[in-house]
Amino acid sequence: MNLPELLRDVAVIAAAFVIGGIPWGVVVARLSGGPDPRTLGSGRTGGSNMMRAVGPRLALLSGLLDAAKGSVAVLLAWGLGAGTGVAVLAALAAIVGHSRSIFLGFHGGRGVAPSWGALLVLQPVIALAIIPLFAGVIAVTRYSSLGSLVGTATAGVLLALATALVPLDPWLYLYAVFGPMLVWTFHADNIHRLITGRERRIGTPRVEQPAPRDEPPAG
Repeated sequence: MNLPELLRDVAVIAAAFVIGGIPWGVVVARLSGGPDPRTLGSGRTGGSNMMRAVGPRLALLSGLLDAAKGSVAVLLAWGLGAGTGVAVLAALAAIVGHSRSIFLGFHGGRGVAPSWGALLVLQPVIALAIIPLFAGVIAVTRYSSLGSLVGTATAGVLLALATALVPLDPWLYLYAVFGPMLVWTFHADNIHRLITGRERRIGTPRVEQPAPRDEPPAG
């Protein structure tokens, strides 16, 4: 690899991180006059909070825009002549950028949408195949987080198997492992609540803690 190619690869990965950080959830909420999703629920900018903030239609729009960030990261790498290895690193950078957005003080979503968007370009058959599983888990359990966790883990396993059996570019092993790993890492609090039985189901109102009462004066 020569210096110009190295600089190109670094620039692509850096650009992917910035692209991943575009807070479409906040943008869509502001343009629609809805509340900032960061003020609701978990304080994240992903699909669940967007549903609470602006409803399903605009939440779907925001989710598609977030997914496009992962797709654009891969297409940018390939469009500039970089190989699959750089495309995978760019996809991972977009996931990190989405969850640690430079525009939101290094906060953001959980990386599900951009990880799926990148997979849609890297291996579209697998990306499309996991949609029914993702939707089915959510429909049965009413846990959005569980659908995301099961969907990303399954996608990683399928991508690793396809890479081994087809075979595909070995660089895809990296995405098969670290794509789901990042999403699961950014779901750490959800995983803890799922284990302890405190994760909110879709449609379940938030239980507000009662305000502490003032103690009556002694005597």
